[in-house]
Amino acid sequence: MKTDKTELFEKTPVMRAVLALVVPTVISQIITVIYNMADTFFIGQLNDANQVAAASLSLPLFLVTTGLANLFGIGGASLISRSLGLGDTKKARETSAFCIWTAAAAAFLYGLVIFALRGVILPAVGADSSTYDFCASYLFWTLTVGAVPTVLNAALAHLVRAEGYSGQASFGVALGGGLNILLDPVFIFGFGLEIAGAAVATMLSNLIATLYFAVLILKKRGRFHLTLNPKYYSVSDGIPGEVLLVGLPSSIMNVMGIFSNITLNKLLVSYSNAAVAGIGIAKKIDMLAFAIANGLSQGVIPLIGYNYSAKNTRRMREAIRVTLLLSLAVTTVGAVLLFTCANPLVKAFIDDAETVRYGSMFQRIICITGPFTAVTTVIISIFQSVGQKGKPLVLSMLRKGGLDVPFMFLLDALGGADAIAWATPIADCGAMLAGILLFVPLWRKMGGKSRAGSSCQDPRRGL
Repeated sequence: MKTDKTELFEKTPVMRAVLALVVPTVISQIITVIYNMADTFFIGQLNDANQVAAASLSLPLFLVTTGLANLFGIGGASLISRSLGLGDTKKARETSAFCIWTAAAAAFLYGLVIFALRGVILPAVGADSSTYDFCASYLFWTLTVGAVPTVLNAALAHLVRAEGYSGQASFGVALGGGLNILLDPVFIFGFGLEIAGAAVATMLSNLIATLYFAVLILKKRGRFHLTLNPKYYSVSDGIPGEVLLVGLPSSIMNVMGIFSNITLNKLLVSYSNAAVAGIGIAKKIDMLAFAIANGLSQGVIPLIGYNYSAKNTRRMREAIRVTLLLSLAVTTVGAVLLFTCANPLVKAFIDDAETVRYGSMFQRIICITGPFTAVTTVIISIFQSVGQKGKPLVLSMLRKGGLDVPFMFLLDALGGADAIAWATPIADCGAMLAGILLFVPLWRKMGGKSRAGSSCQDPRRGL
């Protein structure tokens, strides 16, 4: 008998199926951005540019947790959805156990490394005598104590979404985000912990969200293929390689984003901490447009992966078309709004004239990348959905680190701090063009295949 979630993947009209999967995902992504913005907003109310700068300097190290979550979450979600499309429930269950327990172990080790090597790592990312203690305090609570729940919260959301339970996955992410927004002022101002209070709030909110996912999996264990039981942990049947290679592009995009952010901060800190704070605020605001594009692309992965395995390429093509159009429309509108409202948005975070000047200028530059990012992230997700590894990896590295870092140095030499931010739209435009060139052959190949029963390669190997 078909379950409701199988009907969603196979029979529900494509537009309705896409919206059912991506709307909750987009909402959860937006809430995540809002709570990330809330940290910067409440820290900014202290009117201390050094603490805002410390939050910006700490962000690249914190974003490693997103990379770990994507490595096991997106890689696992792709393999689970393709396994379910083939009816291989055993592999889906073993994949979930592998992803959950390996992600927890990797996060724990990362938190220990940051604590043990903080004296070397923090100066390397740009911390100086004015920001070092603030960075160390923030990272102790968010990473040394909080890395495991932070990684598991996001990874479990991806895995739950692979089962078709997009609403429940998004509720868990939203729960963590909502709690963080509520707890920030309590710990920052109520307990007088300042930036450390923001970190404690982040750690606690992620812990509670992770507990929600654990309870959800236990309650639905008769219907879920996800399991917390370590006896299902398996490294056989190619599970580790399939998970890691498919999830690697999203993880690399985060790692390269970290490299990009560190380079940007190191260049800007030579001008002033206000410039670092300004770019930090601008990037937090611009994350809203990226969250929408990311939510649309990640939300549709189970639908594309399932229909690819089931060889229903006609439904797969329609899902891709709908997702691209939605993503482009929404991110274009978002870019216009962020561009026109740059000054008041930045000023809402901090009342410091120099920081507001830098932040407004940077935001007007980087917000125009929204439509470029929309196309690139959807294409990357399509490749991940069908199990391809190399092409999304190339696009991820082009988008962050491959193009923007060389242009940062070039633009810094040509125009100084006011020009550096232009490296972001240049890199995103270049990655989009490369993505289109790589995607067109796949699109044509899918167009040459009929519905279920077409001649198709083994879906576990990719097209």
